[in-house]
Amino acid sequence: MGRIGVDLYPEQSGVHLEDVTTFRKMLGGSATNVAVAAARLGRRAAVITKVGDDAFGRYARRALEGFGVDSSRVGTHPTLRTPIVFCEIFPPDDFPLLFYREPKAPDLELEPDDVDLDEVRAVELFWTTGTGLSQEPSRSTTLAALAARPDGAITVHDLDYRQMFWGSRDDAREWGLRALESATVAVGNLGEAAVLVGELPPAETARALLDLGLELAVVKLGPEGVLGATRDEAVALPPVPVEVVNGLGAGDAFGGALCHGLLSGWPLRRTLAFANAAGAIVAGRLGCADAMPTFDEVEAAAAAA
Repeated sequence: MGRIGVDLYPEQSGVHLEDVTTFRKMLGGSATNVAVAAARLGRRAAVITKVGDDAFGRYARRALEGFGVDSSRVGTHPTLRTPIVFCEIFPPDDFPLLFYREPKAPDLELEPDDVDLDEVRAVELFWTTGTGLSQEPSRSTTLAALAARPDGAITVHDLDYRQMFWGSRDDAREWGLRALESATVAVGNLGEAAVLVGELPPAETARALLDLGLELAVVKLGPEGVLGATRDEAVALPPVPVEVVNGLGAGDAFGGALCHGLLSGWPLRRTLAFANAAGAIVAGRLGCADAMPTFDEVEAAAAAA
């Protein structure tokens, strides 16, 4: 449940937007990318979101279906336009984004009637994002969906903090903590976690998140790998070496693979290794949704790491 849009990635690397000559259009949006990643790995996936009544909205629906993601829960806003996002590509670690989500993105207009709470209760895994908390009515709708989840059901909250979407850091902290009250898993990088628990070393960050009542805290460490912790164990893995093309989709590939591991009931180490490998594969490709790997590709990369 969360963000959807259309990514316009330059086909020239190391070039600022004003000097780009051609772009490639691809499906985007964090929650949408995670659903695509899970579907590519063989899972049944759907995304609850909303697009505009425009050509990009029609493209997004068609792209979802092409990737095997159920689009029946994608609503249409009558006046707001489907967001587009431009990116600059400066490997290995600089990928500035320019969002066109004004005056408001349709996915932030999700209302209670857009969500079937009986279905939310029933699904094996439910994924929400921090961006979905940044404005009403999406905030209340997201929190209501989270609150509907049964105790112990796999409920993942992606911390997904982007400063430009929030009025203040304090607001992001307040509503992020509220969301985690209903989640069993939190996933995010150190900077995103710091919004909620303060700036701490990785292991202390994971512990602080677990102290909020979570069953699993996953702290992504970029070029230093990943740390995952439960109350009983902690697993730290180094990064999978890759020649970076575009790092923007790596986290969402990681997320989809994390879902697969959680649904499979794998041990924490195997789940993190699989997700780590998926993220590395996509970091070596241009796109996000379009670049998501298959199960065999991820297994091979994880085995070679």
